[in-house]
Amino acid sequence: MVITDKSLYEMQAEICKTLTNPKRIEILNTLKNEEKTVTELVNVLGASKANVSQHLAVMRHKGILATRRDGVNIYYRVANPKVIEACALMKEVLFEQHMSRKKTVGE
Repeated sequence: MVITDKSLYEMQAEICKTLTNPKRIEILNTLKNEEKTVTELVNVLGASKANVSQHLAVMRHKGILATRRDGVNIYYRVANPKVIEACALMKEVLFEQHMSRKKTVGE
């Protein structure tokens, strides 16, 4: 399969759409340093197991998360650390925009 600019833009848009949910970004943030089970994520996030599992399935299907089975437990981790870097960069941009607007309003 040849990847054209257009198909790459479409794939990028799909990943961005997947990350439009704040809970999914929170899950990514929770997994940025270590893998966790669904139960561990439920405890950290304070969300229902069904809700967390649904978000994990979507992100796994899009290739954002990967899994590892250990006995009865399935551990989730970020498939590529560059996703964390991209989210951190966007967070910096948003913070800078916020500070700029705050400064402008204060003047």
